[in-house]
Amino acid sequence: MSGTDKDLQCRELIAKAVCGKGHKFSTTTHTIIPSQTPSTILGCWIINTNFQAEKVGDAVEVSGTYDVNLWFSFANNTQTEVKRETVKFSVLVPLTFFDKNCRGDLEIVARAVEQPKCVKAELSAGGTITVRVESEFAVEIIGETKVCVVVCNNCDDKDFTLIGDYEENSDEFDDFDSASMLDELD
Repeated sequence: MSGTDKDLQCRELIAKAVCGKGHKFSTTTHTIIPSQTPSTILGCWIINTNFQAEKVGDAVEVSGTYDVNLWFSFANNTQTEVKRETVKFSVLVPLTFFDKNCRGDLEIVARAVEQPKCVKAELSAGGTITVRVESEFAVEIIGETKVCVVVCNNCDDKDFTLIGDYEENSDEFDDFDSASMLDELD
């Protein structure tokens, strides 16, 4: 064993890391009942989206509220009104991977990849309006995990070289995906 090999050791580090990920596109339908019988829908938009996320089993539940603003005409298209209704929503986002060895307090991070938006509003029977809303959420679970690294006692004036066919300018590791290694370990 060379002198350099004697100085090398493996150590386990505890680090915060992304231990789970997932995303989901969803479509939800709401029924709005205006105070007047509508003649025509003039517009519909979603504002004031608020949400939070929590881990539920093997998924993350994103739940919250948004305001549906519905502009419509009534009385044979002679008057208009905007109906504002706060609606609750819940989306269960499945995890594409989750490291069960993750420990400590888990931090759940959710973001709207596509903010909730109205894609269709149409008149229904009885003077109600059906509103279809699309959204997409991405989630990450962050927790503590162990990482094993090679360390040396004294790094002064040491020239470490890699053994093998690795070229410094190679694109060989550009598409490396560490998450796929977790799948292979299961």
